[in-house]
Parts: sequence; C-alpha cells; structure tokens
Amino acid sequence: MLAARNLIKKYHGKEVLKDIDIRVEPGKITSLIGPSGSGKTTLLRVLSMLELPDAGTITFNEDEYTFPMSAENIIPPWPRISVVFQQLFLWPHLTLRQNILLPLGGIKKSKHLDELIDFFQMKEFIDRYPNQASLGQRQRVALVRALVLNPEYLLLDEITSALDVEQVSAVLNYLQELKTKNVGILLVTHLLGFAKRASDQVVFLDGGNVLESGSSKILEKPEHARVKKFISIVKSAS
Repeated sequence: MLAARNLIKKYHGKEVLKDIDIRVEPGKITSLIGPSGSGKTTLLRVLSMLELPDAGTITFNEDEYTFPMSAENIIPPWPRISVVFQQLFLWPHLTLRQNILLPLGGIKKSKHLDELIDFFQMKEFIDRYPNQASLGQRQRVALVRALVLNPEYLLLDEITSALDVEQVSAVLNYLQELKTKNVGILLVTHLLGFAKRASDQVVFLDGGNVLESGSSKILEKPEHARVKKFISIVKSAS
C-alpha cells in the first residue's frame, strides 16, 4: 500500500497541498483529476518522496514516515516507486534507448525492454536522440523507462497527453495488464474518458484539497458542485 494521511506541502509559506488523504492500492488504478495548478504534480512528487511534505504521514508497504523528518531517515523508495512526469527528463546527449537503459546501471540489453519496444511500436525511433523524436514518441520512451524497472507503484503525470488514439489504447491495455501483476498505479489525466475506462478510483483535487473521491461513477454523477462544473466544462470542450 502507498498511502498518505493529513499531507501538507508548502512553497514559500503557501500551502499547495492541504491535509490530503489518498491511497494507491496494489492491483488498482487511481485517477487524479482536477484543474491546472491544483497540486496534482506536487502530490506525485511528495508521494514518491522526491520532495518531502511539511506535515502528515506517508505509508509505503511496511514503512511509515511521519513528517517533518530528515531525508537521512528515509529509505529511498525508488525504483519500487517510479514516476513519469510531464517534463519527461530525457538526457539530450543520449539516444532514446540509452535513456531507458541508464537507470538499469550499465545493462546494455534487456529482454523486457525488447518486449516493451515491440508493444509500444518503438523500433523505428528507439535509437534516435530526443531532439529527433516527436513529443508522443518521447512520452512513450519516458513511460517505458519506468516500466522496465518493474516498479511496485507507478505514478504517471499526463503520460497520454501527446499520444494518438491508438497509443492511448495501448497504454490503457498495458496498465490493465500491470494491475494483474498487483502493481498500484496513480494516473494524472485530463482525459475523462480514459480515466473512466481505466480507474478503480477517482480523486478530484482542486486548490490543494481533495473535494471528492470514490469510484469512476464520480465522472458521471459527481456530488460536489465544483466537480460538477469542472466535468461539465471538460465535456463541452471535448
């Protein structure tokens, strides 16, 4: 289990995350939705402990951390928790294949990677450099770089934003396969249809607050007025 209770994160004295409770369960997909600037990416950074919260508790399997506490007292959860951010963070001087292999510590060939390259149709561009690839291709590379590490929990930040319909479907199919392997997934997305098809749980975040959470039925019949308004606007714009 990856979970947080009463999580608070501040930047320059301003609370960006306000008393957040969230659970990412093994073998389930949780979609995190909400407007830009609501704290979604910050929540991914804090849950993965790339940044530490100012207060609250994070539980990762058998380990529990109550903040504030020093980073020296934390067992780094990576790559058991792996994150893919919107910025992708690919090294420009390495080929896309080398970017994927880098976290594997010098391994030059991987059967798992070959399988992922085939699944996500990456053979054509895998040996190019990042500036020679489209944004959608780079997104697939960043996703595969996380997948090849076989994480227990996978946190994804708008990983389908530049993908075509076929590739979005491929990502969904692979995430469903990961569920059968008991991987817990937290997915930030603005694609409500994707969230509805993928999710066991949906969490709506706005202004650093969880306004509503529950099953994917939230996307059809939200109870909170702010959630109703947001979903209505997204549907009318799509």
